[in-house]
Amino acid sequence: MSDDDGRLRFLRRTGSRPPRRFSRGVYLLPSLFTVANLFCGYACVVYAMRGEYETAAPFIGFAIVLDMLDGRIARLTGTASDFGLQFDSLADVISFGIAPAILSFGWGLAPLGRLGWAAGFVFVTAAAMRLARFNIQSAPGGDKRYFAGMPSPAAAAIPAATVFFYPAGLSDYREALPALAVVLVPAMLMVSTIRFRSFKTIDLRTRRPYTVLLLIAAAIMLVTTHPRFVLVAMAYAYLASAFIGIAITRIRHRAGRGAASGLGESPAAASPRDRIGP
Repeated sequence: MSDDDGRLRFLRRTGSRPPRRFSRGVYLLPSLFTVANLFCGYACVVYAMRGEYETAAPFIGFAIVLDMLDGRIARLTGTASDFGLQFDSLADVISFGIAPAILSFGWGLAPLGRLGWAAGFVFVTAAAMRLARFNIQSAPGGDKRYFAGMPSPAAAAIPAATVFFYPAGLSDYREALPALAVVLVPAMLMVSTIRFRSFKTIDLRTRRPYTVLLLIAAAIMLVTTHPRFVLVAMAYAYLASAFIGIAITRIRHRAGRGAASGLGESPAAASPRDRIGP
């Protein structure tokens, strides 16, 4: 047999390999939470198109809770999969990208005309980019304590909490101008590199003091009795937490440099007035 026949046989074997088969079926438990998350985003869009903003805004909050549960349940039950990751990202684009953008447009961006719908589109684009970057950067071994950029659920909570706090809507052009900041600021933070604290590292299986349960009960009571004030305060507090962390880090860094320079200063470098003797 010649060398050419051997090469052709090698090529035929390589080309005749069966294609890769993907596993059939999905893990039902985490996928149900993802479907519920997707439904909340769809319901928010439907109610926003009807002008029922007070009913539409809480659906984004429900979607945030469901989004936190599906990933944690998948990890606890060992049912995490590539399909679940992609399905969750697509659902998040609807619930935390399109839904808050349409809600914000109907509530306060419509009087701005093209500027309003352009701002909403920027928010949708930023949310999609944020989710795509998260899927790429969420590799094993990374720092799980922080997010690079504002998470899309937290960014969607800003317009959702604002609308829920003041559901009457904005009809005048001048009144609608602040609505641009409600949409564009979280959109810019999503694609930024500012670090936001992540709560995924919290271990629910470890023992905690009894006061933790009391604090959780107090938080549930506040959300139940004063939902508008508490939810909008929580949303904006998380947004401000990143900038507060940056300020604290810079203050500590400057204090550390000042202490290091003070310890490293030699007596000969002191001014003549500070020296003792002739």
